[in-house]
Amino acid sequence: MTDPHGFLRAPRRPVPARPVQERLSDWNEVYAGQARLPLVSQQAGRCMDCGIPFCHSGCPLGNLIPEWNAYARKGDWWAAAERLHATNNFPEFTGRLCPAPCEEACVLTINADPVTIKNVEQAIADESWARGYTTPQPPERLSGKTVAVIGSGPAGLAAAQQLTRAGHTVAVYERADRVGGLLRYGIPAFKMEKCHLDRRVEQMRAEGTKFLTGVDIGGDLDAAELADRYDALVVAVGATGRRELPVPGRELYGIHQAMEYLTLANRAVEGDRDVPVVTAEDRHVVIIGGGDTGSDCLGTVLRQGAASAVQLDINPEPGAARRDTEPWPVYPKVYRISHAHEEARGRDGVDPRLFSSATLRFEGDRTGHVRVLRLAEVEPEGRRPLLETEQVLPADLVLLALGFFGPERDTGLVRQLGLTLDGRGNFARDATFAAETAESVEAVETAEGAVPEGLRARAARAGNGGVFIAGDAGRGQSLVVWAIAEGRSVAAATDRYLSGSTVLPAPIAPYDRPFIA
Repeated sequence: MTDPHGFLRAPRRPVPARPVQERLSDWNEVYAGQARLPLVSQQAGRCMDCGIPFCHSGCPLGNLIPEWNAYARKGDWWAAAERLHATNNFPEFTGRLCPAPCEEACVLTINADPVTIKNVEQAIADESWARGYTTPQPPERLSGKTVAVIGSGPAGLAAAQQLTRAGHTVAVYERADRVGGLLRYGIPAFKMEKCHLDRRVEQMRAEGTKFLTGVDIGGDLDAAELADRYDALVVAVGATGRRELPVPGRELYGIHQAMEYLTLANRAVEGDRDVPVVTAEDRHVVIIGGGDTGSDCLGTVLRQGAASAVQLDINPEPGAARRDTEPWPVYPKVYRISHAHEEARGRDGVDPRLFSSATLRFEGDRTGHVRVLRLAEVEPEGRRPLLETEQVLPADLVLLALGFFGPERDTGLVRQLGLTLDGRGNFARDATFAAETAESVEAVETAEGAVPEGLRARAARAGNGGVFIAGDAGRGQSLVVWAIAEGRSVAAATDRYLSGSTVLPAPIAPYDRPFIA
């Protein structure tokens, strides 16, 4: 175990980020080159090895956090990496991208500062690669079964790696020109440099996973034909249906969806172009949306040299402390400062966010380009705009970071596989992650009339033809840890379908949700 008095002897000290001006001048990660190991080992010693480690309740992967904290404290990086990879295929992704709900569930949070779990996780993962501990794990023998995975985001990659290691022959289809999904083009390099993604993909190739890029399933290749060619099919296309903002002036030039803008910026960093097609350089930028995607846009426009940057959030400004309605160990809505917000403060001297703000309309110039955004404060509860509070912001570039409504629906993939939607607008699936298709439901309706409650799962099992739904496509927009947990669980379900049984872990069920009050 760790030092039983460690949390009393050592205060919380996260790994420091690079100075603001330094990191605004490049696209490297905010922690690149920062010394970690002595600090991380000391911070791991603050873990109390609780009798009931509530940090587990905050993480859907079931990470063995007290165990790898103990090994990290002793500097036993091989054992720490083995425990870390036992539950997480890609800890270098989660250590960089996850907002760490495990830390908010740490027992120390009751009356002190939590363990820096996220820093320890990233350090273990990086040290494992640096020391050569993370190597390919090809299967000892092949099963003779084949699986196609559609989508190469974290859910698809996790499912593919688990199924390959189980002995199945797996091919991953990606419609973009590079593997990674939103990890590749939706996440800026300053949050995760793409060398970490490339390294994992090469590991998976060495294990036997095949990757086919630039293939749009449902467009270039018929999804039903693909399902016929493989013994099982995993649909992990994400929740990329983007929410819109239907206000006057939306049609003006210079108003872009956040993911459109981030993809172009990431392609420029990848070397596809010297300058991105859409750039914030010398422009007044307004970002609409207060979530992580909005923060990613903010960090990007600052690095591109925006003249000014404002981020609008329709929600009221959170308080600094937990509310009574969000008690420990749930993840609370409190005032947080991302690295991008810190950078904006360092550059411009003010927080770039305007809370309780709603966009009323856009106004443009004679060429049809946006120049002005009119906004107003909103009521605390009803979110209706208070017109008497209207104000004007200069806006040469507007980025819509409003989140996603679920998977794209009007596509060849949906029609060709006969996928249906659940009540939340995601692809419907049963308790085994099997897709509920139009054919399977129709089969039961024909035999027994309208499908009563409880029979939909049976319908899916009877007629899905080995089609499984993984990740945000079935869950809705979520965190990277949930995507990886989904991929691992879908792999177990697929392996059971192909082999009759499975030893693969399934950390979550399709209907599990984050721990909330």
